[in-house]
Amino acid sequence: MIQLLRSLIQAIQPFLVPVCFVVAWSFIILLAWTLWSAVRDTTARAKQMHEIPCPNCQFFTNDYRLKCTVNPTTANTEQAIDCSDYRCNL
Repeated sequence: MIQLLRSLIQAIQPFLVPVCFVVAWSFIILLAWTLWSAVRDTTARAKQMHEIPCPNCQFFTNDYRLKCTVNPTTANTEQAIDCSDYRCNL
């Protein structure tokens, strides 16, 4: 049994270094891709959230109980991006 195990290890040994090399680089590439995807998705989400015009609207109260006097349910949400009641406060 021990002799069989030694012969198996000696037979596999020349292939271990290339296999470990490929596995290690595959892990690094997968990690880099995951990080890149997370940054890309976060950036896209931030751009979308910055399109919400509520803080510059004259109907925005900045009070957590009543955010908007005209559309209180959609204030500061993605649904408010194309709000037809938006009036610039500036």
